Amino acid sequence: MEGNESHAQRTGAEAWQRLSAYAYLSVPERLEYLAVMRVFRGTLLADLSVPDVLAKLKRSGGSGAACDVETLTARLEQLVRWGNLLRSTHTVRATTIAEYQRSRSRYQLSKLGERVQRDADEVLAGADAAREVSSELLTLVDRGLSEIAALIAAPGSANPQQALERISTLFVQFAEFAESVRDFYAYLGQVLARYDLDGAEYQGFKELLLDYVEAITEEVSFRAPRIATHLDAIWPNLPVLLADIDAHAAGIGALAEGLPETRVQRSRGRDLADWEGLRDWFADTGGHGRGSQVDQLRDATLRALQSLLANAKRMLRSASGEMSRRKDLLRLAAWFDAAEPQEAHDIAVAAFGIYGARHLGVAPDPDRSVPAYVSWWTGPVVDVPVALRERGSRAPRGRAAAAEDHAEQKHRLMEQAREQTEARRAAADELRSASGRFDQVRLSAAAMRLLLELLTSALGNARLRQDTGDFMIDGAHASDADLGIRLTAWRTPGRHTVLRSADGDLTADDLALAVESASSPMVGNISSAGEASA
Repeated sequence: MEGNESHAQRTGAEAWQRLSAYAYLSVPERLEYLAVMRVFRGTLLADLSVPDVLAKLKRSGGSGAACDVETLTARLEQLVRWGNLLRSTHTVRATTIAEYQRSRSRYQLSKLGERVQRDADEVLAGADAAREVSSELLTLVDRGLSEIAALIAAPGSANPQQALERISTLFVQFAEFAESVRDFYAYLGQVLARYDLDGAEYQGFKELLLDYVEAITEEVSFRAPRIATHLDAIWPNLPVLLADIDAHAAGIGALAEGLPETRVQRSRGRDLADWEGLRDWFADTGGHGRGSQVDQLRDATLRALQSLLANAKRMLRSASGEMSRRKDLLRLAAWFDAAEPQEAHDIAVAAFGIYGARHLGVAPDPDRSVPAYVSWWTGPVVDVPVALRERGSRAPRGRAAAAEDHAEQKHRLMEQAREQTEARRAAADELRSASGRFDQVRLSAAAMRLLLELLTSALGNARLRQDTGDFMIDGAHASDADLGIRLTAWRTPGRHTVLRSADGDLTADDLALAVESASSPMVGNISSAGEASA
């Protein structure tokens, strides 16, 4: 029992170490790690130092070109810990200490790291592409098996070298064919799982199924019995043939005897298990009830045709309003995800016609404010119009009313604006004529309002003095370019300016005012602040 537990622990540790080699593909810096691994995969049994890798990254560009020496060293050390790289044991020859420091840390690609990076590049290159099935290879597999059967059936023992060449070629062709079939049907299942195919896509996949898939199935159905017959003829003599080949060309398999700790992955076709996998692909000989791969291929084709018919039925039902809205709903969900809260409410109204439910789309009483936390059960009742209550719409029925003519209203507003402009111009003329003798005239209400408007702006433009904390009013001014008028204020101690108008009188203490045209030069000195009281 203890031996089984220790063996299981060792197996789990080995699996953990192998899976750690995939870690660099999921970390945030995976693009930099990919660039580094591609540099090492472009070499064969070469060890590279940090400056070598950095120079190659700079030449290739991409994500790894921005790495500095410290960052790249950290990336390489992490790849060593994950098992993708190995520290080189080659002797370093350097003529200077600086060259030794740059070259003492050298790395080379491990076998596991090369395999992981090769698979990653294949996935990135064409994982979603529709791979063409190499059906012509099936003919070559049939021909290769017939030649091997002829070699075995010939008088005397078969030539081991000729048998090895044909077996190696046979299994390379079969592996490529089987892999292309699995990739193609995986892509086909991914496409047929969709229920939002439009007319053009449906037509394309229909031709793909009815023509291409049918041709593949027919070719496999035609070749499978012939291949199974050749395998039945070869099978009784297969162990002797493989033993003769091993005696003729042991290859790297001899390491399995001299180094028990070393596992050897032999070429395809050199082990009996490879032939069992080939036979199970074309014939159900295992008795497990799952059928051969040829049977599974027929079942997969049948399921693909059923999916195609389901899409055809859906497209026929689309005329009655039952068409799938998956694309539209995905697009609408993307709009909701990118929208601000107020925009999301507008999108919901436009898409579903669902307005805010608080008042059912009816404006509440403006004199009665209802907080948002008030429940519908206890809140005030809103009167819903009969049309909205009965028909669900407030749109009036019958003939549409004629568009209202607003010409008279526009003319009235323009006339009102013109009169206001003329009144302000008259008030400006009145102020200019009364400048210097405000205590002797009584201004109109319009002139008084304009004067107070300019005086407020002038006092607002006064600056605060830091030494006295008072405002500098001398020379403070305000103007109106449209009216061509300018008001200037000076502080004059002891002087009281009285402004009389129809609306009342205003007395400005210690303040002198002057109103003139905006183009006239200013006179007076700016030196002190003033006070105004009414």
